[in-house]
Amino acid sequence: MSSSTSSITLPTFSGSSTFSSSFQTVLDDAVENASLPMVQMQDEVTTLTGQESALTTLESDFVSLQGAIASINSAVAGTPTATSSDTSVATANASSGASSGTYTIDVENAGSHTSVESEAGSTTVTDPSSGGISSATSYTLTVNGTATTIKPSGTSLDDLETAINSADAGVTATIVNMGGSSGADYRLVLTSDTLGADTIQLNDGTSDLMSTLSTGAEAEYTVNGSSTVIKSTSATVTLAPDLTVTIQSGATSGDSATITVANDYSDLSSALSTFVTDYNTAVTDVQAQTGQNAGALSGSSTVYQLQGFLDNIAEYTGSGSGSVNSLTDLGVILDSTGQLSFDSTTYSALSTSDVQAFLGTATTGGFLQTATNNVTSATDSSTGVIETNVNTLETQVTNENALISNQQSMISNMETNLETRLSAADAAIDSLQSEKTYFADLFQAEYPSSS
Repeated sequence: MSSSTSSITLPTFSGSSTFSSSFQTVLDDAVENASLPMVQMQDEVTTLTGQESALTTLESDFVSLQGAIASINSAVAGTPTATSSDTSVATANASSGASSGTYTIDVENAGSHTSVESEAGSTTVTDPSSGGISSATSYTLTVNGTATTIKPSGTSLDDLETAINSADAGVTATIVNMGGSSGADYRLVLTSDTLGADTIQLNDGTSDLMSTLSTGAEAEYTVNGSSTVIKSTSATVTLAPDLTVTIQSGATSGDSATITVANDYSDLSSALSTFVTDYNTAVTDVQAQTGQNAGALSGSSTVYQLQGFLDNIAEYTGSGSGSVNSLTDLGVILDSTGQLSFDSTTYSALSTSDVQAFLGTATTGGFLQTATNNVTSATDSSTGVIETNVNTLETQVTNENALISNQQSMISNMETNLETRLSAADAAIDSLQSEKTYFADLFQAEYPSSS
């Protein structure tokens, strides 16, 4: 937060009498004495804003630590990963809800797309950017009985291709040179987006323009030896909740692939390493506010509360029967300076079940619940220690700035009144000095020999 205070600016007194410099001193002394309370308040605002800045840094540290703990909580259950025994037959993808297990998919038919090609026109299209298969400005594209009006921006084959693909009508348009080495002969090819025996036709208002190249077929497969043949208009099928399998186009009848879903815990090691880094940053910044060279929060109880939260996290011990009951057992070592380090070798030798038992979750117990509760006590936007103190400091700064503003107005009024009176006194003295000079000059003219 920025302060609204400003430094003191001493006024300049413009007098014409020989006492004007003395009046300047009187005015300076009066403004300086009246400004002493304001200067103290300005210093207080500087102190408060420094404390707020330090708290903001610590808040950022604890928010990062909170994110690292949340990452551990996400990784502790593992990430479902699907693998295929033969990726030339089928590939697999598991999302977060997939259950561990093994599935066998037997391909009966990999399926294919229906494809149609434009007829050879009366004029061969040798340049698709200028030539077209029809001079029509509007076409009707019919896919499985559903008609879509196509209006290209021009009459070229390129324009027609772009218009069809923009229509999203269930087919993909491409341009193919069917002339080979004997000469260019560009044709429009429409391929269905789904597998199966689809009907596709393009009409220019006068005649149908397409002939069938190949009739597609749906994909067919069985799962885990079942005799039930499953058909699909997509090569990507849902094999189980949150598990999809994509049958490869090169697969033939009789091909088989085994899909294995298992949890991958590699992210947990990375999350623990990030936690150690973020914890150490928070510890370093908290420690910077204590001791002989303490920062702006020196002596603040908030610092000791935050240090307590960090101690609770680092010194947590479990009560389970497994091999992991402390961060040290997990490979997270606390040294004499309060810093953590992560020994991935120690961690890698542990059983997953023991690690999970120690870590628990953010809501059901274990290290993660303790760590989550402690960082939340620091960062919660309503009740957190840091936010509560930041709000208090903001209120104090606002109040101090209001007092400073009032003090500045009072000083300004006093300065104006004093300047008015001093100016009057200076003018009176200047007038008397002018009269004195006049009479002295008159006397000297009358009695030149007098000293």
